[in-house]
Amino acid sequence: EVQLVESGGGLVQPGGSLRLSCVGSGFTFTDYAMSWVRQAPGKGLEWVSIIDSGAVKTSYSDSVKGRFTISRDNAKNTVYLSMNSLKAEDTAVYYCARYDTNWACLDFWGQGTQVTVAS
Repeated sequence: EVQLVESGGGLVQPGGSLRLSCVGSGFTFTDYAMSWVRQAPGKGLEWVSIIDSGAVKTSYSDSVKGRFTISRDNAKNTVYLSMNSLKAEDTAVYYCARYDTNWACLDFWGQGTQVTVAS
């Protein structure tokens, strides 16, 4: 059974930092690119970032570029999202998801972790 479990969310002040983690199991982690997607209160899903299976290529949405860094440790089946200079508008539930290159879609999602940026 494919599982993705996020952790690391919480309450942080504006300008602060957090690092989210997502552990994958039930599949060959090194076969898949991994992505982060977020959903702010009352809004739709927003793609945040993606990293390829070999941790060579990354991409970011314009809203987080220069502030967030995606990385992965394939030995630990874990993908990370390091978030710096956090803003109130970064408040959201953050999901990690597996990217299926054959279908060009995010086919499995974690349960999400809440990030709240407030003073």
